[in-house]
Amino acid sequence: MPHWRKNPVVVVLAGGLIVLISMGLRQSFGIFMQPLGCVLGIDRESFGLAIAIQNLVLGLPLAGYLADRFSARQVVFGGALLYALAMSLMSQVAGPPGLLLVLGLLTGVAQSATTYVVVLGAVGRIVSPQRRASAFGVVTGLGSFGLFLMVPLANHWLLQGGWGWAFEALAWTALLMLFAALFLPDPDGRQDAGGQELRAMLRIAAGHRGYLLLIGGFFVCGFHVAFIATHLPAYAVDMGLDRTTAGHALALIGLFNILGSLLFGWLGDRYRKKYVLSWLYGLRAVVIGGFLVIPLSETTALVFGALIGVFWLATVPVTSGMVGQLFGARYLGTLYGVVFLGHQCGAFLGAWWGGHVFESTGSYAVVWWAALGLSVLAAALHGMIDDRPAPAMRGASAA
Repeated sequence: MPHWRKNPVVVVLAGGLIVLISMGLRQSFGIFMQPLGCVLGIDRESFGLAIAIQNLVLGLPLAGYLADRFSARQVVFGGALLYALAMSLMSQVAGPPGLLLVLGLLTGVAQSATTYVVVLGAVGRIVSPQRRASAFGVVTGLGSFGLFLMVPLANHWLLQGGWGWAFEALAWTALLMLFAALFLPDPDGRQDAGGQELRAMLRIAAGHRGYLLLIGGFFVCGFHVAFIATHLPAYAVDMGLDRTTAGHALALIGLFNILGSLLFGWLGDRYRKKYVLSWLYGLRAVVIGGFLVIPLSETTALVFGALIGVFWLATVPVTSGMVGQLFGARYLGTLYGVVFLGHQCGAFLGAWWGGHVFESTGSYAVVWWAALGLSVLAAALHGMIDDRPAPAMRGASAA
């Protein structure tokens, strides 16, 4: 392995750039909901269903397994090419069936190979256990910067050239991940013949109470992220704000999650991760509650974007760090991939149900209050987590 693929700083920055682009593209899709509705007659439930399918496919742990078994670099290469193809095809979509296939299925597969599961698994093999949550926080923070960067860019391309031209620009942007993938590390060289060791670890994880509660808590995170990213721009416009303000609120989520990811990654290395996560979800409940009771204005929309951004994906470094704490780094991609599947099941519900409720009632109110209640539930679930390492890992290095 070249020496620069063993350098933690190089690997963290390369992984961060991959996630920056992949997540930045993903979080920009919400601004296309109303333009596609106006031009193609695609209703919000259909758009929400496409994003829901994308989120569910993104959560399938196959990419993490392939990265653990073979090479994260190869998986990201394939995902970047598929991402570019999907964005190019989106410029030709003519109705709901094409939207579900391209923005839903193909884009979801591409994202599964280029986001946190694969990248954090690669980073976890290079960084020491004592610094893992902080390193994961840097990667997550760079991913959040992608939201801050890509949403205004995509909105600019949309306003200047229309939605078809904007998706073509996103396709070229996706190809930049090919360069960053060159710096990811090689596999550690250990072989697991027939996957017996992995199957044994999965059985251990399935019987670990803390692991199961972690999956349940991450479901809530996925619900929040997908609902807000998909429906906040349309909700803001419905309430009388202009589209630029709606885009800025979404971009502020990404900007402030840089701070949140770094902060909570740092806290996760210094305090018990279960309590850090409980506080995080509890504070989300406070922010969402304030957003619901304070009258919406341009100022409150931007303040909400900033505050919810602090807690947006700050769950990722702490949650993935806890998986490493419980089971070590050898199969971090696969084991975190299973937890991430829980996240994406929540994301499916948040994206689709948000659109379904709006089309049925003309309002998002029920979904917003559900998001508040789920925050309180997640705070309680994380407080009950058994965060002791799995018995098979006790007395062994988690590296």
